[in-house]
Amino acid sequence: NYVRTAMLLAALTALFGAIGYLLGGQGGMLLALGFAAVTNLFAYWNSDKLALRAHGAVEVDERTAPDLVQMVRHLAERAQLPMPRVYLIDNPQPNAFATGRNPENAAVAATTGILHLLSYEELEGVMAHELAHIKNRDTLIMTVSATVAGAISTIAQFGFLFGGRDRPNPIVAIGAAILAPLAAMIIQMAIIRGREYEADRIGAEICGRPLSLASALAKIAGGVARVPNDDAERHPATAPMFIINPLSGQGVDNLFSTHPATENRIAALQQLAAAMGSFPGPARGGFTNTPGGGHGPWGGAGRRGGPWG
Repeated sequence: NYVRTAMLLAALTALFGAIGYLLGGQGGMLLALGFAAVTNLFAYWNSDKLALRAHGAVEVDERTAPDLVQMVRHLAERAQLPMPRVYLIDNPQPNAFATGRNPENAAVAATTGILHLLSYEELEGVMAHELAHIKNRDTLIMTVSATVAGAISTIAQFGFLFGGRDRPNPIVAIGAAILAPLAAMIIQMAIIRGREYEADRIGAEICGRPLSLASALAKIAGGVARVPNDDAERHPATAPMFIINPLSGQGVDNLFSTHPATENRIAALQQLAAAMGSFPGPARGGFTNTPGGGHGPWGGAGRRGGPWG
């Protein structure tokens, strides 16, 4: 999987240079690669802040969300990771994501919707999945692939609209403007889908209950289908970060899916559970899933409580 990811990232880089060369010769190729370097550098340092801000995430601690923070701390210790920052998103759609350039500068975020929907064991599986992304440095891989893919689209459209008189052929420019973003998207989606399967596997090993994660994926997919996420629709580039694609209109596992089909992921986890001899354990306390007046898992009264007031 790592070799495959490296090859796909190399293909993205090669595509970027080729588009620059087609649109502007050697100078265009150098300009395109320079643009990629600048955007990647910016994304490397700021991608986590941009993603968290886009979804209105609020950082919590043991005072404002004790159960969730203690859960993440326990799982991080099991995964031999530094404790990531923990964020909550006041959004009814059940979902979660991880971000950050490395394990020392990582964060996990969960929506209020997922806290209400899942059992304690299921949420452990989700948080373990996100920690697996951090352990594998997938958050950086996803950021780089998304940035390069976006830059390819930008440079192709820019070259088509503003290319000079010396560009080789208008048909080439039109083809590049249309096909380059499509090719970049296909490569980016292939990178992301492979990393999701790996995060499911490692996350299941961290929490020790593959079937709890499988059950969580089924519930989240159903919740995403019913509850729209307006922030995600406004910032579709962040969709690959979530455990289940938060955007509407999801279909089967194909070239244009940002995530593998949920059914395929569940089947893989069921096979892993059989290999591990894993069975769902008894529920152990945990969160109160009351959507209204009771105390929610984040330490406030219902969705309107908690750190966002």
